[in-house]
Amino acid sequence: MSAVVVWLLIAIGVIVVAGAATMLVRAGRARSIEPRQRPPLEPSTPPPLVAPPLEVEAAAVAVEAVAAPTLSTQLTAARSLFDRVRALRGRSSVGAAERDEIEEALLRADVGTSTATAVLEAVSAAAAAMTMGPDGVPGALRRELLELLGPPTAPLSTKVDADRVAVWLFVGVNGVGKTTTIGKLAAAEAAKGNKVLLAAADTFRAAAADQLQAWAARVGCDVVRADEGADPGAVVHDALHRAASRGIPLVLADTAGRLHNKANLIEELKKIRRVADRAPGQVTEVLLVLDATTGQNAISQAREFSDAVGVTGIVLTKLDGTARGGVVLAVQRELGLPVRLVGVGERAEDLVAFDPEDFVEALLGD
Repeated sequence: MSAVVVWLLIAIGVIVVAGAATMLVRAGRARSIEPRQRPPLEPSTPPPLVAPPLEVEAAAVAVEAVAAPTLSTQLTAARSLFDRVRALRGRSSVGAAERDEIEEALLRADVGTSTATAVLEAVSAAAAAMTMGPDGVPGALRRELLELLGPPTAPLSTKVDADRVAVWLFVGVNGVGKTTTIGKLAAAEAAKGNKVLLAAADTFRAAAADQLQAWAARVGCDVVRADEGADPGAVVHDALHRAASRGIPLVLADTAGRLHNKANLIEELKKIRRVADRAPGQVTEVLLVLDATTGQNAISQAREFSDAVGVTGIVLTKLDGTARGGVVLAVQRELGLPVRLVGVGERAEDLVAFDPEDFVEALLGD
């Protein structure tokens, strides 16, 4: 076979092989671009719509009324003084050690020597008569304190004769909280739907009249004031006539309190008392405002003011701080003056009626 024929056969073989390879490549490419068969998707259920949680709890907190502080929560300073007395629960005998614990607690609580001695003797007598009861020493002390304080007093009176205006007269030394007490009581009366008028008869301090006027604006009531140094009796007189002409049944009158042991101030208070009791006015309450933190100094103040203007009750302020509160017992026993109201906080609603049960529970309760 000639060389030409051999090369021809080789060329034909290469062409055949190349053609076969080309066909194989094209077939592979065709398979690679075919759409892949995917398994059918199962029908899916859309996720449920979840509403955002309603902020009910937050809203409730925002509108919830804040409860007024109680004596149990506010008399922490006094309560701590009776820790050792409460530890005598169940003990029916009163020996020297028990007497010392009781006496120390009473004296440190500002009860005063004479009142502390009387209470201690009563508890010792109960032990001797074997009438202490299951609570022992704390129970006997509790009963004695409640007997000393007596039952809760009646609400402040507005009962007057026909065509008269009730007057609540507030007395006390400067700085005890008279003006603030008047403002809080005015707010309480307004909250009950009662009309009141404020008389700024402390004409020796312009700041007192300004403070009372601020309370009047806050409460929404009338106020009568005069220039500094004016006759306080004239302020009360004008306040009574304005109240009578406008049909306002109650006047709350502030008074000066420069120094309780000054004769001119006492005479001035007597004059105001007489003016307030003339028609159309009628004094139904004379409230002595005392600072609970002053302790036994409050006794001398109470005695002076009571002799001058016939105090009908005590308002004890600042009982929410470091006050030890025992002066309540001393005033009640030595002067026979009931505590009508106590201040246990800064808010208007923190001036509350005094409850002997709550007071004693705050000292001796579990």
